[in-house]
Amino acid sequence: MREVRYEDIKSAVAKLAIDACCIQTPDIRHAFSEAKKTEQSALGQNILDTLIENGKIAKDNMMPICQDTGMTVVFVEIGQDVHIVGGYLEDAINEGIRDGYTNGYLRKSVVDEPLYERKNTTNNTPAVIHTRIIKGDKLRLKVCPKGFGSENKSVLKMLVPADGIDGVKKVFTEAVKLAGPNACPPMVIGVGIGGTMEKAAILAKQAAVREIDSQNPDPRYAKLEEELLEIANKTGVGPQGLGGTTTAFAVNVEWYPTHIAGLPVAVNINCHAARHADIEL
Repeated sequence: MREVRYEDIKSAVAKLAIDACCIQTPDIRHAFSEAKKTEQSALGQNILDTLIENGKIAKDNMMPICQDTGMTVVFVEIGQDVHIVGGYLEDAINEGIRDGYTNGYLRKSVVDEPLYERKNTTNNTPAVIHTRIIKGDKLRLKVCPKGFGSENKSVLKMLVPADGIDGVKKVFTEAVKLAGPNACPPMVIGVGIGGTMEKAAILAKQAAVREIDSQNPDPRYAKLEEELLEIANKTGVGPQGLGGTTTAFAVNVEWYPTHIAGLPVAVNINCHAARHADIEL
C-alpha cells in the first residue's frame, strides 16, 4: 500500500488550476500553427493571430487565457493500492481549487445552488469530480476548468440503433451550428457514444479534454473523428464565429458498450483554449 498525502494533493491541484487557466497546452499551440497554414479567410487569419498573441501574453504574465476561468472539472484515477493520508480526497481537491483560484486571481464563477438564490461560493468550489479506481499505486489528476460559453452548447440525444452513423452525424452537425460563435471557436469537440445517458455525457467530457493530436485506438472511430472534423470545418463558422475554414481543431470520440435498444450520443464542446493540466502523484 502506497500513501499519498492530503497536502500534496491540495498543492498539486492548486498549481494545476492556475496552469490550466494561464498556459496553453503544446497540442493547442501546435494546432494554432497548423491552422494558420490552412485558414482561407483573411479575417479568420487575423483572428488566429490575435488568439495566438493572447496565448503568449497569458503564459508570459501568468494571466488567464480567458476571463471565464470556468467551473472546475477534475478527473481522478486512483490506484487500488493507494491510501490517502491526512484527510479526505475530495476535500483536498476542493481546497486545492480554492487556493488556486484565490492565489492565482482567477475569476470565481460557481454559485452554491443553481435555481433560486444563486449565491457565489467566492472560491470556485465545489469542483465536479469524476473518480475511477484503477490498478496499481498511482494517483492521476486532470484538472479541467470548463467555461460555460462552450458548456452551454453541450448536446445529449438518446438515439435508437436504427439512427446509426447518420444519426450521430446529424446530432453533431446541429450541435456545431447551434454553438456558432458562442463557444469561442476554433473548438475542440468531444463526442461520447454509448453507455447510458450519463455515461455518454461523461465520455464526451473526457473526449473534449483528450490531447487533440491523439486518435481513438479503434480505426473505425478514428475514421469517424476525421469525418466529423471535416463536417465541422465545412459549416463555415470559422474562428470566433466570423467565418472561415477553421471551426474546430479536433473532434475526439469515445465510446462504451450500450443496450440493444439504445444509441446515446453526447457532444461536449471546448473553446479554443481547451484548458486542462494533469499530474501523476
